[in-house]
Amino acid sequence: MKFKNITYSIPWNLFLITLGSLIVGIGLKAIVIPHGMITGGFSGAGILLFYYTKVLTPGIWYFILNIPVFIFGWLFVGRRFLLYSLYGAVILTLAIDLIRFEIPVKDLMLATLSGGTIIGAGAGIIFRSLGSAGGNDIIAIILNQKFGIRIGTYNFSFNFVLFFFSFGLLDTDLILYSMAMSYITSQVIEYFITLFNQRKLIFIISNNSRQITDEIMKKLNRGATFLKGEGAYSGREKDIIMTVANTFQIKRIEEIAFTIDPDAFLITENTFNVLGKGFSRRKIY
Repeated sequence: MKFKNITYSIPWNLFLITLGSLIVGIGLKAIVIPHGMITGGFSGAGILLFYYTKVLTPGIWYFILNIPVFIFGWLFVGRRFLLYSLYGAVILTLAIDLIRFEIPVKDLMLATLSGGTIIGAGAGIIFRSLGSAGGNDIIAIILNQKFGIRIGTYNFSFNFVLFFFSFGLLDTDLILYSMAMSYITSQVIEYFITLFNQRKLIFIISNNSRQITDEIMKKLNRGATFLKGEGAYSGREKDIIMTVANTFQIKRIEEIAFTIDPDAFLITENTFNVLGKGFSRRKIY
């Protein structure tokens, strides 16, 4: 079975969700809660309710908050995404409540950095699957589909309200550290999302386009497309090469292009969301 097909399989996605949920659970139970901090999203809301009520557990509060979300999600979100997310919510709930150890970090700044990194890594792994761990992800998708509200806008608004109300319950320094940790978490999530999708969009303008393209396809096994262009000064028609490659292939393409045509003009741009033949393609919801 090819790897790109494995990424759509049920065992692979359950593995990613399980691993990511366990890592997030470790970050929450071993660092965040022992230091009296909160996170963003539903996990943070569950922790805040736990601090305020002193009843139940953070994991149970997290699951309770998810119940109405999954009810609405059943009506508006794809079944596959919702079932994967339900599994993720259950695993994260169990991870939060069953993990009993603490990571011995005493300094709050180090706890902020380590907590944000661990939670972000776990959440990033979950985002690499076809599901989620429930909570804000499902609400954000519903609002985006029905009302066109951007997912990032909703998440920011939810966390703003959560941290605002926490000022009456937690020490101000802890809230500020928690806000910093949420920012670190978001950056680590973004890194994990793009980690295996980093691509370079390359344009090559040359009088030897066909020869360069043949070498790229032969030596690097990369496809290419000709875009019709015209020199602004010369008025001559040109075939502009457009291809996508990973970061390790850039120098090889440069070598091929400039070996064949020393006067070639090459443009490289960053891109990571590349879908289609030769690249992973997945439907999130």
